Amino acid sequence: MEEKIRTLLEEHRADEAIAELERYRSGGGVMDDTLFYLLGNAWRKKGNWQMAMNNYLEAVHLNPESPAAQALDIANEILAFYNKDMYNQ
Repeated sequence: MEEKIRTLLEEHRADEAIAELERYRSGGGVMDDTLFYLLGNAWRKKGNWQMAMNNYLEAVHLNPESPAAQALDIANEILAFYNKDMYNQ
């Protein structure tokens, strides 16, 4: 599953990656930290930061050493930067 999702993301097919992971999860598939991380990446590529961060948080909850921890930090920094700019206009 992981390799298929990585391939979809590399091919800029985030919608398909999300659909595939949601089908997997709803069909009883076990989501590990890597799959939550990849799901977060798919949502980030679509510009949905809230869903991305929710999935990164889930990945970090399962594995504090997950690369999702760094992705979550970066997402927080990006969003903090955008919000600061909105106030400076």
